[in-house]
Amino acid sequence: MAKILIVDDSKTSRKFLRNMLEDAGHEIVSEAVNGVEGVFRLYKPDVVTMDITMPVMDGIEAVREIIEIDPGAKVIMVTAAGQKTNMVEALKRGAADFIQKPFDSAV
Repeated sequence: MAKILIVDDSKTSRKFLRNMLEDAGHEIVSEAVNGVEGVFRLYKPDVVTMDITMPVMDGIEAVREIIEIDPGAKVIMVTAAGQKTNMVEALKRGAADFIQKPFDSAV
């Protein structure tokens, strides 16, 4: 069971991820609505799911800051189709992997 922080400005996406991850046996330690809230100094989750496009601080900048704080952090980017350039940039900045919206919990 992993402790997970969900970072997404979409309430619907956060709820879907929460339900899917809790159904898989994981613990959601917190949710955040932008990159600033998602820089996880207080939470120390095992995994962070990070949306790319958000207000205040986007996911790419948040990944950079998280990896700077904790080089071993596991950040999984969540993005809509058509964001290939942003995905490449997020992976360069330290993201571990990515998943695409819309979600398919059967995978």
